[in-house]
Amino acid sequence: MKNAVVKNFSKPDMIRTCPKARLELLRLGGATVGRTVFEPGWRWTTSVQPILKTKSCETPHLQFHLSGVLRVRMDNGSEVDCLPGDVSSLPPGHDAWVVGDESVVVVELHGRIDGVETR
Repeated sequence: MKNAVVKNFSKPDMIRTCPKARLELLRLGGATVGRTVFEPGWRWTTSVQPILKTKSCETPHLQFHLSGVLRVRMDNGSEVDCLPGDVSSLPPGHDAWVVGDESVVVVELHGRIDGVETR
């Protein structure tokens, strides 16, 4: 008989950080869910690109946006703003940054974050 699993981000299984961001991961059976907090001033090209050394973020993301405004610019030049309550599907080839003075909080439903796959 299988049991239900309940976890809370207040006690994550793993924490990853980079400048101005914190990723908390929960593992539930075969799935991993991530919550990321991006502080004001965070931008992929300044906080993550120096670590990964790629032109842009090459990871697809499926995210639920809880707070703040995250602006995403695709390599083709198109831009979208992700707002609280939005669900975004971001294909590889993008930059992203926090707009304004409020932290951005997202729940990663599917993607790959800092070497950890969520699905």
